[in-house]
Amino acid sequence: MADAQRRMEGALRALSTEFAGVRTGRASTALLDRVQVTAYGTRLPLNQVATVQAPEARLLTVQPFDRQLMKAVEKGILESDLGLTPSNDGKLIRLPIPQLTEERRKELVKVVRHMAEEGRVAVRNVRRDAIRHLEELVKNGSVGDDEERAAEGRVQKLTDEHVARIDDLLKRKEAEIMEV
Repeated sequence: MADAQRRMEGALRALSTEFAGVRTGRASTALLDRVQVTAYGTRLPLNQVATVQAPEARLLTVQPFDRQLMKAVEKGILESDLGLTPSNDGKLIRLPIPQLTEERRKELVKVVRHMAEEGRVAVRNVRRDAIRHLEELVKNGSVGDDEERAAEGRVQKLTDEHVARIDDLLKRKEAEIMEV
């Protein structure tokens, strides 16, 4: 049960992280969490080579620790699927966050729903593994049938709680995306 709880929480955290990376029309430093930059002969996350800030509601700023990485950071941002255009003044890269169109908002809602479904599947896979483990315990004679049924009920209740939390996260993210 504790292992199933831990793995379901992990699936929920992973989904929250993915949701944070979806653009909503409002500047958030989490938007750039998945951006990779080629620096020092290797691919590194942007936050390891630069400082990312959101000084205004519709603006992100990126300041590389090493000025020689300015072009690499710009290239990394352009190669990401965020659709942001960096402007560079030699010291700082500014990323204006454009207003989302209605069509783009609907596309993002579809993307977020798909992410939520993947999260639900991950939670159900944990449930399946836990129930399989219980069945093995019954076969070994470690646990009786009544205890197995009670444990299966607890696992199902845990699954339902986590799916409900995923649905709640999805509802909030959809509202945030559709907000004009």
